[in-house]
Amino acid sequence: MLDDATAAVTTESVRWIQGLRAQNAGVVLALRTVADVPEPLHGPLYAAVGCRMALSGVTTWDGSRFADAWGTQWVETKDVSQHVVWADQPMTRALHALRKAVTGKAVTTESVTVRQVERERWSASELAHAVPPGHAVLSLTTVTGEHAPPLLVDLRG
Repeated sequence: MLDDATAAVTTESVRWIQGLRAQNAGVVLALRTVADVPEPLHGPLYAAVGCRMALSGVTTWDGSRFADAWGTQWVETKDVSQHVVWADQPMTRALHALRKAVTGKAVTTESVTVRQVERERWSASELAHAVPPGHAVLSLTTVTGEHAPPLLVDLRG
């Protein structure tokens, strides 16, 4: 376990971390910010570690690295829109006008669109601004390499 592991993250140590997983061992690296690690090591470092934790207050820059590492998922979105009905027939127009006079609302129709959209599991903006104090977003990986989706966890209790 290394607190403030900025100076310890080198090309050799990243290779060593990759080897630890094959031996069913691990290491905990605490970094104030990933920006302190040399740029060429960012990608290999995120690839080498199995478990990742983004604490409350992470920068959007670091959050974007976590978002890239956690990938995307397909979610179902539902868009509901209301449209005013315009009648072509005089009698229907008269009924619509009467209904509007009585209720104060125009005659509308509602349309619902449901579609599948690919979204980030946690966006950089959500990580930087939506993680409450005392919480973190954590993803775990088993020794066999199975990934669990990132979850919001309360570190206070």
